[in-house]
Amino acid sequence: METRPYLPWDLAARFMTDVFCRYGVPEEDAKICTDVLLESDRRGIESHGCNRFKPIYLDRIRNGTLLPVTRLDILRETPTTLVMDANNGMGMVASYRMMERLIEKARVYGMAGGAIRNSTHYGIAGYWTSMAERAGMIGISGTNARPSVAPTFGVEPMMGTNPLTFTLPTDETFPFNLDCATSTIQNGKIEFYARSGKPTPAGLVVTPDGGTMTDSEAILREMRAGRCALLPLGGLGEETGGYKGYGFTSIVEILSAALAGGPFLKDLSGVDEEGNRQMYRLGHFFFVINPAFFLGEDVFRHTAGEICRGLRASEKAPGASRIYTAGEKEYLAWQERRDRGVPLGESLQREFIALRDKCGLDYRFPFE
Repeated sequence: METRPYLPWDLAARFMTDVFCRYGVPEEDAKICTDVLLESDRRGIESHGCNRFKPIYLDRIRNGTLLPVTRLDILRETPTTLVMDANNGMGMVASYRMMERLIEKARVYGMAGGAIRNSTHYGIAGYWTSMAERAGMIGISGTNARPSVAPTFGVEPMMGTNPLTFTLPTDETFPFNLDCATSTIQNGKIEFYARSGKPTPAGLVVTPDGGTMTDSEAILREMRAGRCALLPLGGLGEETGGYKGYGFTSIVEILSAALAGGPFLKDLSGVDEEGNRQMYRLGHFFFVINPAFFLGEDVFRHTAGEICRGLRASEKAPGASRIYTAGEKEYLAWQERRDRGVPLGESLQREFIALRDKCGLDYRFPFE
């Protein structure tokens, strides 16, 4: 049962938008960034919501590794493709503009693809694929990130957690939405564990001697120093399929960098050879497929819905109460939180109060 106090959605949105603006983000861009973060919390993905508001976005604006004003350059465009340079601005703003353009291209030509270089953290990948789904289309996206994942048989962090995300329209009240990292765990989840004073489950992190770690704060500290790494999906070695996760992580790394001609692997660490902070220069890729150009949107929705219903109706394992399809738990989280708001733990409550006072904003929170 949830015991944390809830902050109403409209209050959270106004406050976060105002704070972004105080940090130099233009108002329309601030609204986009706020909505991306809150969408994560609406879906119950707290590792990428309010928990990351200050440490990933505001602190990076403050230390100069993220520019609050996003200047987009079009490097190349065809009727079905688009390549952009985000010039180290807000990755969420660049991605929003990219998806707007790709959806319009797919309306006309059936498919469209794009890539962005020199960008920054773009929030949950599912936000961008869901933009396509709301237009009745299929959305696919991925992004590289600062190196934190070791290759199979390795212990050195070389690639990011590199999500590979799909959102597919169905004839149900929610889409099929697979939004997850290609690693066993993502950095944001460990950050959430650290904030909550909880250990990270064993077997998700590898140390230079091949061992594992569970102290969440220590993992974050050692990972930034390059002294431990996350494991790809499938875990350690090949016996449990770690090479499959390694392969998918590599695909995302290649597409994120090669389609837009951006940096990759250790060049995304956010520090130079002397250990000084530098821009992250991330890459993202996006694809939109319009089912209307195949056998029609209705056919696609019905077939996708039938498959999901068939999976959920299949025989359950002993002790299991139900079977879910991708996106269902996020939908249920939204139903539970829709009229309540976003739950904030004590550390986030203190953070919001400190930001309000620092920015000189006139807000009163219900948890005060």
